[in-house]
Amino acid sequence: MHPSRWWLPLLVLLSSTNAPCQAAAGTAPANATADVAHDGQRDFDWEIGSWKTQLKRRLRPLTGSNEWVEYSGTTTVRKVWDGNANLVELDVKGPAGRIEGLSLRLYNPESRQWSLNFANRAMGALVAPTIGEFKNGRGEFYNSDTLNGRAILVRFVMSDISADSARFEQSFSADGGKTWESNWIAIDTRLK
Repeated sequence: MHPSRWWLPLLVLLSSTNAPCQAAAGTAPANATADVAHDGQRDFDWEIGSWKTQLKRRLRPLTGSNEWVEYSGTTTVRKVWDGNANLVELDVKGPAGRIEGLSLRLYNPESRQWSLNFANRAMGALVAPTIGEFKNGRGEFYNSDTLNGRAILVRFVMSDISADSARFEQSFSADGGKTWESNWIAIDTRLK
């Protein structure tokens, strides 16, 4: 990953109790068989709306540094294609500057997974998506990338989801997923 792509799947950056995700996705009847795969098309419905975002990011991931910078701002999530996609706009500022990010999330009905496609306004291009799904009220999305010429794994997790808040955390692994180092943590609180 290019050093300026520390924000990779933010969000998407950005923005789990089980109830909101299950209610939005439609809980399967009690007599449904375990073989029926979850249709995740509605897994992001809980996030549609406007959020206050408190974000911190590690300045130099996977270097042993523990220096973080903080940002504050907003995240807006809009439904697209009747829920088969959504568009996330992030706008945060802090002592290290401003981050304007955009995430296009696309649902693949065949694989029943989501791809999170992120772009930073400063670079003006989408990066390789993280891909994954929600299970038990927690979204996990993965990708492989490079950082400073070294192959890494990327994990983006959405957790602690309620009707009014959520946590987003991106981590990198340089040892094939044995250990993970967080480099992006965002807490979103719904704006009333």
